[in-house]
Amino acid sequence: MTYDILDERFRRCVRTTESPAQLFEGCRWAEGPAWFAAGRYLVWSDIPNDRMLRWDEPTGTVGVFRAPAGNSNGNTVDPQGRLVTCEHGNRRVARTEHDGSITVIADSFEGKRFNSPNDVVVRSDGSIWFTDPSYGIESDYEGNRAEPELDRCYVFRVDPGGGCRIVADDFVRPNGLAFSLDERRLYVSDTGAAPSHIRSFAVADDGTLSGGDVLATSTSGAFDGFRLDDTGRIWTSAGDGVHCLDPDGTLLGKVQVPEVVANVEFGGPKRNRLFVCATTSLYSVHLMVTGPRRWAPNDRRR
Repeated sequence: MTYDILDERFRRCVRTTESPAQLFEGCRWAEGPAWFAAGRYLVWSDIPNDRMLRWDEPTGTVGVFRAPAGNSNGNTVDPQGRLVTCEHGNRRVARTEHDGSITVIADSFEGKRFNSPNDVVVRSDGSIWFTDPSYGIESDYEGNRAEPELDRCYVFRVDPGGGCRIVADDFVRPNGLAFSLDERRLYVSDTGAAPSHIRSFAVADDGTLSGGDVLATSTSGAFDGFRLDDTGRIWTSAGDGVHCLDPDGTLLGKVQVPEVVANVEFGGPKRNRLFVCATTSLYSVHLMVTGPRRWAPNDRRR
């Protein structure tokens, strides 16, 4: 079965006649999909192969976007349509400008190098939030083996003016992250916790976090990267596919995928196509729901 319907509300979210389609295979660990609506293409990372790939919707073709790529992992698109990337190998967060040049957003905190920035999200106020587990320095497979310079794995925020600060310090391995639709809450997964889970934080006007209760616990493998649809449901990676969570954390159902899933992204002209990075492959499936309109005019998220 392609869909595991655990709550009748999930039945209205999926097209049960459509199964996930494999768009590409040949990665070692596919991660970090980011959709560019203006160009109708998707960029994602193949971390161990040290490359970023690009899938073009009009032609269905795949090519190399960048190689080497600093063992890139998570990616997102900022309000100006620029690619923001976490790089394991370079231990930094960087932005690809419209002319193709690279701007380093942050590569250290108080003089100490990051572990290996993993996933990133940009808030509508221009602040950049990212997680920094140590996966990229634990071996040479996803980055470069090195001793950590920080005493633990943090969640960071880069202010619009450029200052970097810690916003959460009690994770084992902070990983995927996303804001609620109104940006009043930040969701962060912990792949190092046993069992893996997603926590929910309240976001204050000054960017500080409070709360952090566990919203949902994975029933299969680890929660890694995730995205929200336009009603606030969370579509998250897991060991047996993509799990759909109600905003209150209830597991509504699952999209079964034949490989362990790392991350997802909404895209396509109608934002109703869910792209899935799963181990060696890129998949997609059309849903009955859509991703949110990001950076819409007069969109008052706060």
